[in-house]
Amino acid sequence: MSQTGYILKLFEAAYMQRWNDKLRPMDFYELDKQAHKMMIAYFISSFEKDPVNLFTDVIKAGLFEFLQRIVTTDIKPPVFHMIRKDREKYTRLNLFVLEEIGPVLDLFGQNTRDDFIAYFEEGNNSLVKSILLAAHTYSSKWEFDVIKSSNPDSYDNEIIENDLKSAYEKHSGLKGICEIEGNNRYRQFLQLCGELRYQSRWSHLHRIPKTSVLGHSLFVSLLTFFFSTLCGHCRIRLYNNCVGALFHDLPETLTRDIISPIKRGVEGLSDLIKDYEQEQMEKVIYPLLPEAISDELRVFMRYEFSNRITKDGDINIFDGKDLEDGYNLDAYDAYDGEMIKACDDTAAFIEASAAVSNGCVSREFIKAKEFIYDKYKQRGPINGIDFTLILKGIDRDI
Repeated sequence: MSQTGYILKLFEAAYMQRWNDKLRPMDFYELDKQAHKMMIAYFISSFEKDPVNLFTDVIKAGLFEFLQRIVTTDIKPPVFHMIRKDREKYTRLNLFVLEEIGPVLDLFGQNTRDDFIAYFEEGNNSLVKSILLAAHTYSSKWEFDVIKSSNPDSYDNEIIENDLKSAYEKHSGLKGICEIEGNNRYRQFLQLCGELRYQSRWSHLHRIPKTSVLGHSLFVSLLTFFFSTLCGHCRIRLYNNCVGALFHDLPETLTRDIISPIKRGVEGLSDLIKDYEQEQMEKVIYPLLPEAISDELRVFMRYEFSNRITKDGDINIFDGKDLEDGYNLDAYDAYDGEMIKACDDTAAFIEASAAVSNGCVSREFIKAKEFIYDKYKQRGPINGIDFTLILKGIDRDI
């Protein structure tokens, strides 16, 4: 499978609806659910020992679970949980999933297929799996709390609630879960993260699929994880890139999504918005977080799309050029902001391309595709990755 194939496989989750046997006050999509889950998993991981190495493993395992879900989307959760309790059937199911997504895993290098099977094996009760299951249950409960008010008389409300409660309690020993349960500020932060699904991208235009800011954030993070892996980035650099990408639109919980043509079209507006975002993050978001997380996210937000390293305690910016190979060491705390921006633009490109392919023809989508393609044609490769070839693979009409 090509790199474009990986991108398109991930984007399938933007079409996958959840809770579609319920009356819903809004549509719930798998991409949003997985995004909220990974933000929660990051938060839980931050309370464990060695959170950088731990969350780097969580990202990879989260991708495995995401791909498994894409293949098994037609299996209702109660049926899926029943299959998972039968070791033989669950193994057969995962072998089927592996046949479907094996070419995607091969892009990540040797032994990734083996890692996939090992992760889902019975008896793998690792901390990584526990964190992801806790995050999965928390995000599912978040969705159900929204849905049940529209379905007050559903026969299975109590069953679903009890199942979620039982699943959540299995992971109540995690330090991060204890912290969430004991601190309302932390729950407010995770609530704000979940509310990013309320904000549609390209909200002024009719578009299919109607992706949200929340789902877009995970999509960018998984693209970043892929390209960082291909580039052989060290552990901390991989972690920085993925976390920075995952939360790059967090300020939009406060400002809403402002489309790029408006930012570019009014001189000084982009800087004004950036300053306002930073001000509101300091007032609203950072006070909700533990100091270690707020300090980390503050750096990501401040140098959102800048290449940087940390040397002798000082942050050095390398805008306009790739980081040299010598900086690919954990000690430099490297961050590839320009590659993250390229992944952000690639996500916008595929959103516009999919809209046109699905009959939502608009001059703005055409202009957006052309602008993004021309931008990377002039910029050239980033970390050796030619994004123009990837964009052409997504849409040959460009």
